[in-house]
Amino acid sequence: MPSEAVSVEALAAEVPDTTVDVVGRSVLVSDVHHDSRDVTPGSVFVAVRGERRDGHTRVDEAIGKGAVAVVVDHRLDIEVTQIVVPDTRRAMPWIAAAAHGHPSRSLTVVGVTGTNGKTTVTHMIEAIAVAAGRRCAIVGTVGARIAGTPVSISRTTPEATDLQRLLGAMRDEDVDVVAVEVSSHALSLHRVDAVDFAVVAFTNLSQDHLDFHGDMASYFAAKRSLFTSARASHAVIWIDDPHGAIIARSTDLDTTTVGFSDGADVRAVDVELSVNGSRFVAVSPDGEAAVSIALPGRFNVANALVAIACAAGIGVGPKDAAAGLAHLDQVPGRFETIDSGQPFGVIVDYAHTPEAISSVIAETRQIADGRVIVVFGAGGDRDPLKRPLMGAAAEAADVVIVTSDNPRSEDPQSIIDAIVSGMSTMPGVEIERRRAIAAAVELAQPSDVVLILGRGHEPRQELAHGDLVDFDDRVEAGRALLAAGWSP
Repeated sequence: MPSEAVSVEALAAEVPDTTVDVVGRSVLVSDVHHDSRDVTPGSVFVAVRGERRDGHTRVDEAIGKGAVAVVVDHRLDIEVTQIVVPDTRRAMPWIAAAAHGHPSRSLTVVGVTGTNGKTTVTHMIEAIAVAAGRRCAIVGTVGARIAGTPVSISRTTPEATDLQRLLGAMRDEDVDVVAVEVSSHALSLHRVDAVDFAVVAFTNLSQDHLDFHGDMASYFAAKRSLFTSARASHAVIWIDDPHGAIIARSTDLDTTTVGFSDGADVRAVDVELSVNGSRFVAVSPDGEAAVSIALPGRFNVANALVAIACAAGIGVGPKDAAAGLAHLDQVPGRFETIDSGQPFGVIVDYAHTPEAISSVIAETRQIADGRVIVVFGAGGDRDPLKRPLMGAAAEAADVVIVTSDNPRSEDPQSIIDAIVSGMSTMPGVEIERRRAIAAAVELAQPSDVVLILGRGHEPRQELAHGDLVDFDDRVEAGRALLAAGWSP
């Protein structure tokens, strides 16, 4: 909550470039909510029109729970004060930010966007900042942390009301640096519109979320919208991705380019990869630094380069950044190794797009002396067009077992059939994910690597009707290894 209550007129004045009417008496506001179930006495309720529910139908409930004002897109016949705006979703981030004293203006916020790598890069930034003596927080897919203390959040980038409240809590905890994963949904739905970013970073772009965006052009446009001087002060862009190269050429931001290519401002030389991690020398305008990370794979070298460039943007040099990266162990569910003393590798990774699957298999080839065995599925109620492409990508492995992922409301077998339709040869199929993981472990021989892809850090599996059951790929892999006679 804000340290001081804010007048409803002050909130209304923050909504940019539009006509705003305040109807009713002047009131002081203590908080802002978009979910009527969360409304607290003295707060503002923002009535947002969603795909499934119109918040205007929840105004009475919000008032009953103590809302002293509401934000609506048309005047209602109610007694509480109304802020009437053309679009409540667009107005919401500014009203929420004002209610909490614009916390991002007191923080050094680094936003990371891209299809893959966001979680790893933000964790790397956190490790670098902490090692440099900066008090740090993180917001993303695996949750939030304030100076190391976990905080529960409901999505990769929280809704504007929740995000601004969270940033306010970080400011009040004397946090300096905040690393935030910025999803394409968040950009399209205006969740980060009122966040002042010190640095924004782009990792890569490949097919994902087309169930929401419709096509790749719209998906790219959402990502690209982060890279303007209205949002940030500095950009870090991976230019080996063609979409990154486009952003680098067109953005009005001061930009640091990153890549393996010689033309990049920050790049890696003398790269050494192994199953236990990666070593390289980072070359940058601020000097060179020998870097050692406990994360295998060339894509993690790329992630580290992006993090090093972001660190420079917040005043941490390459040598200090390298020292921070050396302290980072594993990132939950991101190429995370499961070691029970077995003579073969077992790795759990969040890869759930065709490009990510191709990349993780290719990287595993570089560190594996034996076969690559892949277990994966596809999430239900998400972009169905990518499923055959995921199947085709997985064929780069030596052994493929297709299984269930998070089926949600869809029939798991139908999802599997769609994956298999993109494959030239019939893979192994085991609809029960637990048995699929066990089967892959049983097949593994010395020097093989088992890749369990798609769910990464997720501790629960999503079934029909919103049912959640405990299911963590890392735990299941450990159980399968124990059943096979291996123990830590």
